Amino acid sequence: MQDKITKLFKAISDPTRRDIFHALVIATSALSISQISNQFDMTRQGVTKHIKTLEEAGLLKIQIQGRERFCLAKPGELEAINKWLKFYEQFWDNHLDRLADYLDHQA
Repeated sequence: MQDKITKLFKAISDPTRRDIFHALVIATSALSISQISNQFDMTRQGVTKHIKTLEEAGLLKIQIQGRERFCLAKPGELEAINKWLKFYEQFWDNHLDRLADYLDHQA
């Protein structure tokens, strides 16, 4: 089973999925799959496959109303990636600070 970070990176690795997610984030309400499909030059089936990957990563929620499926973005789920990146940002900041200290003492 894939961990959360792996699912998130898989979901956002594709430019079309990023565009779909972006469209949902800036929408003022949930969008139907038809409304999403109309924004892209691909079949509804193709868009649905991308939506499934985004849903599996937890980046969107699907609500069923009658025969229609509506998608709602969950951008807060990206916080897991942010936390992962912050560790490495701190790691490199510390190493670069030590390198600067070392170079200052060599001069």
